[in-house]
Parts: sequence; C-alpha cells; structure tokens
Amino acid sequence: MTRDTLDAVRIEPLLRSRFGRPYLYHERCRSTQDLVATAETEGAVAVAEEQTEGRGRLGRAWCAPPGTAILCSVLLAPPAGRPPPQLALVGGLATARAVERIAGGGAQIKWPNDIVMGGCKLAGVLAEARGSSVTLGIGLNVSQAATALPQGATLPAGSLRSVTGRMHSRAHLLVELLAQLELAYERWVNEGLPALADELRARDYLLGWAVRCAQGAGTAAGIADDGRLVLELDSGRRLIASGEVTLVG
Repeated sequence: MTRDTLDAVRIEPLLRSRFGRPYLYHERCRSTQDLVATAETEGAVAVAEEQTEGRGRLGRAWCAPPGTAILCSVLLAPPAGRPPPQLALVGGLATARAVERIAGGGAQIKWPNDIVMGGCKLAGVLAEARGSSVTLGIGLNVSQAATALPQGATLPAGSLRSVTGRMHSRAHLLVELLAQLELAYERWVNEGLPALADELRARDYLLGWAVRCAQGAGTAAGIADDGRLVLELDSGRRLIASGEVTLVG
C-alpha cells in the first residue's frame, strides 16, 4: 500500500480550491497553529504528520500518533462585522461534511467545536484570533486503532477507523475538508452564520440532552442563528456564548 502521506507532492495536485495555497508541510512541528500564523495569504494551510504541542480549547492538548490524523491549520482574514468565534462552528460544519462525503453519513456537531460520529468524538476545531486574522486549527482522527485513542473522557474519543471499521485516505479527506471549508467560509463571509444555521441545527449532537455548564444544569434546546447554545434552565431560557458544556448522566 502507498504510504498515506500528506506531503505537498501528494496533496497539491489534488487541491480544487484556493484553500491550501500556499501549502506548508512539516513531518513534525510544535503546532500547525504557529506555523500558519507566519503566512501572509488567506487560505494558506499548515499540515503536520505529528505535533509535539498540539492544542485544543481551554488549554487542552491534542495528541495523535504520527501519520494517523489530519492535523492542519488555515489562515483566515474575516471581514469586520463577522464574529471570529463563529468560525469554530463554520469549521465544524465543513469537517462534518467532509467526513460524510468520504466515510458516510452520521457526522454531528457538539457545540461549540467538536465533531461526533457513532457516539465518539472524532475531531475538534480551534479558532484563535491573531490581530485581524484567525488561525483555524482542525484535528481529525482518521486511522488510529481503538487502543491508540485517549481514554477516560466523558465523550469517548474515536477515529474514522474505529467508528466505521474501515481505513480511509487521509489525503482525500484533507482535500475534501479544504474544499468544504472554503465553501462554508465564503457563505459565512457573504451571508453570515444564519445562512448556515439550519444545517448546524440539523447536526446538533446536544439537542435534547441534559447538560451542565457554568450557568447551571438544563436541557440543550438548539443552536441560535448567531451560534450561541440555547439552554433551557429551571429559571428560563439562556443563550450561552462560550464555555464548557458536558453531558449529564
């Protein structure tokens, strides 16, 4: 079998959108977020086979054995008036679309930035503002065996291999991801998040679940047009802009 590399020789001929140009590839780096931050062109992408200091939301680490995941970051330059935190949902939607096109249906979004399939977390998205730009990092578990995945989380970690029982091409997934991200991003730029809200709500993993967050315990009641989580509490309905949300029970 040909090695499932993500190097430029393999990926650049497959690209079908402006995202991925330039394509910054490293076998190993601290974080693709730091690599792409040095680029000057919107749509630049940094990709690594391994990260030594990969990070997720709230200071968490994101780890994967070398050559088993998609670890990438995209440089974006959102226009004034478009809230950068919404890009976590835009990136999550693009990732869910790409997963379904390559591996089949059932990809959902766990607000605000996780992708879930078969009851397992497959991917996470991190949007970091840097001046007028945003570095959008995406980590997607692809070919890890179940025994190589992190253990002990409330929402168990998964990979496309562990969830579907099949191996999938990381190269084809990455190319599809970049194409879907450009489509979702351009629509967000031109029309705002309400243009994507129906699809986000259709993929809402938390809908109807009992959850807990800093504001209290209640029932997740959907995703608002502006990307906030709708939470039904005993004290009434609240809109949650950010924070950690965990399932109860």
